[in-house]
Amino acid sequence: MKAFLKLGLAWLALVASSGAVADNNFGVGVKAGTLGAGIEGTWRPVPYLDVRVGTNFFDYDDTGTQAGVNYDATLSLDTIYATANFHFPLSPMRVTAGLHSNGNELKLESAEEGSFEIGGTTYTGAEVGTLRSTSTFSSTSPYLGFGFDFSVAGKVGLNLDLGVLWQGDPDVSVAADGLLASDPTFLQSLEEERLELEDEVSDFKAWPVISLGFVYNF
Repeated sequence: MKAFLKLGLAWLALVASSGAVADNNFGVGVKAGTLGAGIEGTWRPVPYLDVRVGTNFFDYDDTGTQAGVNYDATLSLDTIYATANFHFPLSPMRVTAGLHSNGNELKLESAEEGSFEIGGTTYTGAEVGTLRSTSTFSSTSPYLGFGFDFSVAGKVGLNLDLGVLWQGDPDVSVAADGLLASDPTFLQSLEEERLELEDEVSDFKAWPVISLGFVYNF
């Protein structure tokens, strides 16, 4: 899926550079929003329909409590997408549907300095060591939304997108490297921690998408 979308981006760039499309049938732009910063190419084969391919990326760092443990968190946003956009006549509004090759993931690393409470049991820092978790989502995620396209003199445009990326249930892993890393009782506590994290991270399965973009039309 990701390789296919990369080929699509390369094809759109080749078409634009070759001048093989009519005026205003192709556009390239930049955007920013809840999926990160991105670039996008647009092809308009027929009136009231365009095809867009692009990529989004951004890393967001934060510190907070998840499942009763303080973590340093990194949310890595990494998607490549293709969408079809159906425009309403005499209106800037459109409906958008598509697929994202989804590399979004949440990485957690414990920031505790003393004891840990994991799965209802208290452990020392030496017993736990560093607690790490990675949450990933469906590698192919559907997108549905709507948007508005505004243009100035047919060349420079402003795009607004609103929608939902359905990432699905998260796949959550948890590991520790302390003295009890192989202890069966401790591993059971880790599994309870994992289930708690899975429940909290499941809030991300329907990811809200809001983005603003600027496009130049050839």
